Amino acid sequence: METPTSLPASSEAALRDRDITELLQGGRLDRAFEMLVERYEGKVFRLCSGLLQDPAAAQDAAQESLIRVWRALPRYDGRAAALSTWIYAIARNRCLTALQQRQDQLQRNPSLNDEVVLKQVQVLATRDNDRTDASALARLIEELPVDMRQVLRLFYFEDRAVAEVALMLGLSRAGVKTRLFRARARLLDTLQAAGLGDASQWLQ
Repeated sequence: METPTSLPASSEAALRDRDITELLQGGRLDRAFEMLVERYEGKVFRLCSGLLQDPAAAQDAAQESLIRVWRALPRYDGRAAALSTWIYAIARNRCLTALQQRQDQLQRNPSLNDEVVLKQVQVLATRDNDRTDASALARLIEELPVDMRQVLRLFYFEDRAVAEVALMLGLSRAGVKTRLFRARARLLDTLQAAGLGDASQWLQ
């Protein structure tokens, strides 16, 4: 007896959302969106929360993402991407915009940076003589490009698996590993230049 072959993840996602796509094809946009919100509202919020690290900002981004989904729903083409992939891409792009806006605000007002960046690594500093290095490490991380900063936060500070980071950022697993390698290498070089080589132990 032959062993059944597993469906690709994209095919499984399409099957799960077939009821929604059938409603769309039938012109029942309101009902399709209602089902979409029931199924994806929590998932979109978790994605935004993981990327933005701010519950209020994540809630705003999730709501704005769903509004954009609603506006674009009549143009959705299931042949181009699974519904889940399409929704997550919209949410991810909204979060990237929010992160860039936040970075611009911090650059205009550096005094805001202390609380934001220290929050990212304070859990790593458990000894008194670690806290100064932790604060400096946080500032150096915030100076990295957005794509590097995101992958470091998700993998090291939130302890998320590579597969989960890949889903959240819309990358392949290999892409996540490559980005982690480059981000870590760049940060370690910066730490060494700043005389904070000991802080590299937090990125092992």
